[in-house]
Amino acid sequence: MSRNPNYYDFENIGGDCTNFASQALFTGYGVQNYKPTFGWYYNSLHDRAPAWSSTEYLYNFLTTNKGAGPKAREVKIFEVQPGDLVQMSFKDGVFTHTPFITEVGSPATLANIKVAAHSDDSIDRPLSTYTFEKIRFLHML
Repeated sequence: MSRNPNYYDFENIGGDCTNFASQALFTGYGVQNYKPTFGWYYNSLHDRAPAWSSTEYLYNFLTTNKGAGPKAREVKIFEVQPGDLVQMSFKDGVFTHTPFITEVGSPATLANIKVAAHSDDSIDRPLSTYTFEKIRFLHML
């Protein structure tokens, strides 16, 4: 999967998954939130909000955002839809991976929810192929 040249590739400095998810969200919403520190925006590597490329900051932004930009709420697996996000913890309960949901079967299961992601680049990868410690789902509002 090739990377969008308009955005820095964070692959070698912690991973590119949340950056990729943010790019997808921006494509859909088209509005950034320029609130210093706790907003969600990207102008360049050195001019961006932490939420653009950090799993925990993105979760906090989406679930508490009252201003411009996307909003989300944490939901159960049976509530997810294509366009939502999933976040996973692989170690020590810290969420570090943010794939974008591309497909959801009925009823939704780990085997029939498929995702796209950077950092172990994937398109339509079943969630059941990940070995995670914890998982949470973010439904985009």
